[in-house]
Amino acid sequence: MGLEIRPVKNRSDLKKFITLPERIHVNHSTWVPPLYLHEWQYFDPRKNSTFDYCDTLLLLACEGNEAVGRIMGIVNHRYNELRNERTARFGYLETYERPQIVHSLLACVEDWARQQGMNRIVGPYGFSDQDPEGFLVEGFEHRATIGTNCNFEWMVKFVESEGYAKELDYVTYRIDVPKEIPPKLLRFYDRTLERGDLRLVEFQNKRSARPWARRVFDLMNECYSQAGIYGYAPLDDKEMDSLLKRYMPLLDPRFLKVVAKGETVVAFIIGIPDGTSGIQRAGGRLLPFGFLKILRAMKETKQLDVVLGAIKGQYRRVGLDTLLYVRIAVSAKDAGISVVDTHHVMETNRKMRMEYERLGGELYKRFRVYQKSL
Repeated sequence: MGLEIRPVKNRSDLKKFITLPERIHVNHSTWVPPLYLHEWQYFDPRKNSTFDYCDTLLLLACEGNEAVGRIMGIVNHRYNELRNERTARFGYLETYERPQIVHSLLACVEDWARQQGMNRIVGPYGFSDQDPEGFLVEGFEHRATIGTNCNFEWMVKFVESEGYAKELDYVTYRIDVPKEIPPKLLRFYDRTLERGDLRLVEFQNKRSARPWARRVFDLMNECYSQAGIYGYAPLDDKEMDSLLKRYMPLLDPRFLKVVAKGETVVAFIIGIPDGTSGIQRAGGRLLPFGFLKILRAMKETKQLDVVLGAIKGQYRRVGLDTLLYVRIAVSAKDAGISVVDTHHVMETNRKMRMEYERLGGELYKRFRVYQKSL
């Protein structure tokens, strides 16, 4: 049968789009399925308000009635207007190991992007940097963490053969949790808290953390927007509420650390115990008992995944990053966790990378975003 590229038109098509990767990666030991409840919400314009200011295209590559590939095209108008760009994005590209499928899907999204008046395309990228970004190009032997892409090595070669070149790299470090916090770090931590009227806020349960959660995301929005983080556009209230719904069920309050001045959050860090082995066992499905497998994995894991963090502009370079690291390391050690995954940091962010390396971090994964002129 010939290959046909079809737009996603109905719920049946969307089901094929969402569930195709689990067939492609059926024997891929390091791949972690998404949480399918989140996927259905993410790709539903009625439940994901980001669709309000983005043009999108969802495509399936089919042979007869069988889906053999998928891709999403995005034009984030809010981001483009802020940066005076005409850039489209592709994301969620999944295919079997056949270059013709990759070629056909990318060509269709590129044609669509040109019709939208775009002159460049980047990817893989979602609506914002809170979505999976970049193809894995180094560290294929390691299991994926939640919210990151996991692809076969051949996918990178196929995309490069379509004329795509590197836009930027993200790197991820692993840092061993010290059995004892070095005394000089503890002294530095104490001195930092003595400055001004800052205080460290820690939590024992979700109830006490909940009133701070929105303030944390407000600071993230402020800092990421001001810093011009690649791919990031300011989130509106609905989008921040959506992030809260996504992260609150996974939140372990022991690994939320906040620095506050009065009731204002000036810095924070969020870590989530790695539950990906449980997500694999549950097949990405929370019901009927999948959530119990995930919770058990999060309880037994030896790895903490740092997923978000920010420091208000005027409070940078005064030691708050070290303060937050010390406290989250202490909590990790008390929980029996031995290693921290730092999540993505841009390769060009030398200050953050030097801080991770100073703490003994080992670079163990690299993700690459590609670009192509249209």
